[in-house]
Parts: sequence; C-alpha cells; structure tokens
Amino acid sequence: MRVLICGVMLGLLFGCSELTEQQQQPVESLDNYTVMLNGNRVGHLHVTTTITEQGSDLQIDFDFKSNGRGPGYKESLTLDQQGIPTNWHITGNTTFGNTIEEHMQRLANQATWQDATGTGQKTLQSSALYVPQNSSPYAHFILANALLQAEGQSMPALPAGQLSLEKLETLNISSKGQKLNLSSYVLAGANLDPDYLILDNNQQFFAYITPRFIVIRQGFEAEETQLRKLSAKYSLQRFEALQAEFSHQYDGVVRIRNVRVFEPQNLALSAPVSVLVKNGRIERIAPLAEKAEVGETEITGNGGTLVPGLYDMHGHVGNNDGLMNVLAGVTSVRDMGNSLQVLGELVAKIEDGILVGPRVTRYGMIEGKSPSNNNNGILVETQQQALAAVNTYAEQGFPGVKIYNSMKGEWVPAIAELAKTHGMRVSGHVPAFSNANQMIEAGYHELTHINQLMLGWVLEPNEDTRTLLRLTALDRLPALDINSQPVQHTLQLMIDNQVAIEPTMAIHERLLLSRNGETQAGALDYIDHMPPGEQRSAKVSMVDISSPEQDAAYRGAYEKIISTLKMMKQKGIVIIPGTDLGGAFTLHRELEIFQQLGYSPAELLKLGSYDMANYLGHRDRGSIEAGKLADFFLVPGNPSEDFKAIKNISLVSRGGVFYYPTEVYPKLGIKPFTEKPLVREVVVKN
Repeated sequence: MRVLICGVMLGLLFGCSELTEQQQQPVESLDNYTVMLNGNRVGHLHVTTTITEQGSDLQIDFDFKSNGRGPGYKESLTLDQQGIPTNWHITGNTTFGNTIEEHMQRLANQATWQDATGTGQKTLQSSALYVPQNSSPYAHFILANALLQAEGQSMPALPAGQLSLEKLETLNISSKGQKLNLSSYVLAGANLDPDYLILDNNQQFFAYITPRFIVIRQGFEAEETQLRKLSAKYSLQRFEALQAEFSHQYDGVVRIRNVRVFEPQNLALSAPVSVLVKNGRIERIAPLAEKAEVGETEITGNGGTLVPGLYDMHGHVGNNDGLMNVLAGVTSVRDMGNSLQVLGELVAKIEDGILVGPRVTRYGMIEGKSPSNNNNGILVETQQQALAAVNTYAEQGFPGVKIYNSMKGEWVPAIAELAKTHGMRVSGHVPAFSNANQMIEAGYHELTHINQLMLGWVLEPNEDTRTLLRLTALDRLPALDINSQPVQHTLQLMIDNQVAIEPTMAIHERLLLSRNGETQAGALDYIDHMPPGEQRSAKVSMVDISSPEQDAAYRGAYEKIISTLKMMKQKGIVIIPGTDLGGAFTLHRELEIFQQLGYSPAELLKLGSYDMANYLGHRDRGSIEAGKLADFFLVPGNPSEDFKAIKNISLVSRGGVFYYPTEVYPKLGIKPFTEKPLVREVVVKN
C-alpha cells in the first residue's frame, strides 16, 4: 500500500511525497523564531510540528516581554489535510495578565468554542477557519496556509466574518551569503486592520511583520529592519489609496450651510449660519440668508452642530491611527513617544496630503535601559546620554520631552533644567523608586497617567513600578484617604508648580472595570458597528480578576481615582484629555468619562479643542473663527447638551480637505453611523 501525503501543512511544509507503509511514521520538526520590537530581541516563538497521516499536530510556545509586561501562550492544535484546524487549545496570559483558557473543536459539521467572552457553536455549511481570540502570530500563518488552498483564497471565519489572503510581491533578499526567495501576503478580515506575513519559496512561515514588531525565523534577525519597513510600506499604500479615494478637495470656496457653530469661549452654540472655507482656512462666517455664489461648493448642514477639531493629548502615532482619528473629528494629536525616523516620515506624508492624519505635536520619549525598559524613543544608560537625548529632540524641533519608568529619578532635575533652556516642556511617568513629589520638585510640567501619581501614596519605597505592579497595585487605592496629609501635600505641590495631570481615564476604566464576557462600557455606543473581531475583543477583561474581593477592590480603585480627580478639578489643577489607546472613538470616551468629574458637555467640547490648543500654544486652531485652520466636524445633534451626540459625525474638515465617514467606514468593515450630507456645486446664483 502507498499513501500520498499532500495536505496543506504536509504539502506546503515538506512537499508532496509518496510513503510506503513502513515509512508512515510521524515526522516531527522544530522551528524557532525570534520576537523583536524596534530592533530589540524581546522573546521567542517555538513551533513543534508532527506530521501524521490525518494531517498535523502543532505545539506552539510564544512569549515576549517589553516595558515590564507581555503575553505568553502555549498552543496545541490539530490540522486536517486541508490545513484547517479541527482542535485548538490555548492557555497562558495576555499582556496585562488576564488568564487565557481558549478552546475550539470541530466534529463533522459542528464547531464549538470557548474563549474569554463565553461559549459559542455553529453548524457549518462549508469549510470555515476559527480565528482565536488570543494566539501567537503563528496563527496568522495557520490561517494563511489554509487559505492558500481555498478557492479564491477566501473562507468564512469563526465566530464570524470572512477571511481573505492576497499575495503582495516576491522578494529577493541576500542574507549571510545566500539568496532568499520570499513572498509577502496580506491576511484580511480578522480585525479592523489586516495582517502582513512573509513566506519562503516552500510557502513556509518566515516572518510576521508590523512597522515596530516582528517575529522572524531564527538566524535571520539581521533582516528584520528591512522586513519591518515592508510592513510600513504596505500599510502606507493601503492608506494612501484610501486618501486618494475618499478625500475631497474642492476648487474655490466651500460653503457649509445651515449649521450652528460651537463657540468654546461662550460655551454655547451660535445662531444658524453658513461657514465658508477657502485655501484650508475659515474665510468667514456668513448669515444663513446669504446666497451662495457661482462656483462655490455647498454642503447642507441640516441644522447640525459644527465643532472645532479635537485633540488627543496622548498618542503614539502609526499609519493606521491617522484615518480613524480624522473620521472621529480628532484633527490634532500629541505624540508622546515614537521612532524619530518613522514618525518624521509619517508626519511628512500627512502634511504633504499623501496620507490622511491629524496634525502631530511631537514629544520625545527618554527611557533608561533596564531588563524591563520600554523599547520606544531614545534609550539611555547615563545622565550624559539623557542630556544628549534632550539636545537631539530640541534640534528636531520637539516642544517637549517625556520621561519614562526605567529612567533614574536623580537624573531628572538636570534633564528638566536643560529642556527648559530649549523652551521645552517636561512630562512623563514617575521613574521607578521615585514618587510624584520628587518629579514635581525636579521640574515636571505635567504628570502622565493618574496611576503614576497615586501609586506614590500606597507603594513601599522599594517596590518596582517597571513591572505590572504599576497597574495591579491600584487595588490598594480603596483604603486611601484622599484628605490625608500626603495626598494634600502632593496636590498643593501641583498647584504651586502649575503641574498638570493627564490621567488617561479610558485606560483606567478598561483596566479596572472591564470583565470577561461583558462589553466594555467605553465601547457600548459604537461596538455594534465594528467588525466581528473588534466586537469580540471588547468583551475581554484587561487583567486577571480572580476573586470577588479583587473585583471589588478594582471597582473601588476606579471610584477613588474619580474622587481624586474631582478634588483636583475643584482645586484648579489642569486636567488633560489623552488616551494612549489610539484616540478616535476612545477619545470620545475619555472626554465622556470627564463628565464624572463634574464637567458639563459644553465644557468638555471646550476642553478637548480650545483649551488644548491654548495649552500647546496653537493659535491657529481650537475654535471656528475667520483666519483659523479649517479643522472641524459636523454632527446632526447638539453635543453641547448631550455629549453622546459627538459620536455621530457626518463630515470632517482637516485643513479644508473634507471627509465623509459614511463613505469610508464600509471599506474598514465598519457600519456607518450617519447619512452623508448633500453636496452640490453652485452653477447659478441662489
């Protein structure tokens, strides 16, 4: 008897071959890959494959750590001869420590699964691919491997959606004296953004690539930079195409008729008017009765509210952030740490109109080297190197620097003093083994993340905040007396030194209040419009909640944070809205949470636009007035009374380039929220 072994994993991994009965023994192989972040080795991926007559059995070990945290997964799965998983078991922990226990099984035409959101099942009418909620990057290859053999390289996804695979290009790379023939692919349909991977000429997994993160075959780490750049190129090409298709640049004057303008100085709406835009700026605000001129483009506002563009004051901008931010009315972002080269190139493309994106204000991150340092910004090992980093950022025109966890606190006074000689602001985390009081006295203008401030009131001096402790130790906050002398002393220091706080409350809400199986509060208003993968991920706890007592402690911590911020607001401390989660819909939620501190909807609109423009010294934006940049958005309702109305955006102008979210969202797998306004060219005078 002779058996032909030519299934997906068998054929693609080893080629087709005929085996005799004596040769039909399981064949085992081990493949090793290196996990790298911004050029630094941070973890591993090991894959053991056992080839059988029925298909393949895989054992996967994936782990990486950066910034004191990271995921770790153990996966066990079986593939049939078409490379389709019939059994997939995943255990481990997420980046922030949530426990993973995920399982999928397919018997005949019945698929069942269990993940952090609960259980599910489906009767299959045809082949389908299960998309794990949490898995190693090797899962993308498993899906791609099956799609290579599917008709049209497309297949239904489980729990929902449709997966597709497309070859992008053939690559010829020389490494260690040998030539590599590789191919790049894009895998789409699993999430909001597609995934990119590299296969070799035998269609075996070679690398999973993003602009910052890569998993690459062991021994080829020297090639990671050029392969990561490929990911950036593919992402740029995708968003360049979207910009070319959906950006509207009208000749002459654009008249937005019948809108009420939110006036932040007055915390009120204007009477119905028309707003005229020309050459990227607001030309004037005209009476509603004024007739349109021939040659104008007229957009019907239908009595909606025109709101100045918003600021996300804490971003780490990438290609995929720009479009979503602009469509959400976020036309300005402060970047709080990034690669100099990557961010510089990205900003240039945005300003040249090649990519859609917000206006970016760059702060430079300075981080100390340690076993758990963040792999972002400029890493330093001495105070002299830290001062050199300040000079580098000053030469690049950065208006501020950000200090991170692994910095030495004793270096901060010299850093702050030098930064101030350059006219730069100083913000950041509280370095490990320091406290907020020391950073305020050292010269901080702004503290980043409310946990960084409040941990100084509950931690012991020798506890290390470079680890997940800076999140999990928040369970001590319920016992904190915010009227106590240590708390009041810190708040007085902030007042005396005019130090602001950027609390990033959307993160803390997700950290402390999200629970497995429950849609996160911050996503409730939009999640039904999102792709299946996004809906699923919104039902996962950020951390492991292992007991009722811990559940209560985390909920109590959130309430104590809210009480502290209320007190800060009452004392006149400046509170800054930033997300550290990509902005867009999350910035809407960040501002919405601030209502719990006592802000009115109108005050929040002002805070998110006019106040932040003034905070950063931007005199050309923040309000809708003649001569200012045409950065604004239109909503059908009145967000100055009902803040939730801000989430239904029908038009965005970013410097006089117009976008209609209803046109763009379907391309991203998002169901639109509003109707597109009527747009017409005026050919005769009204």
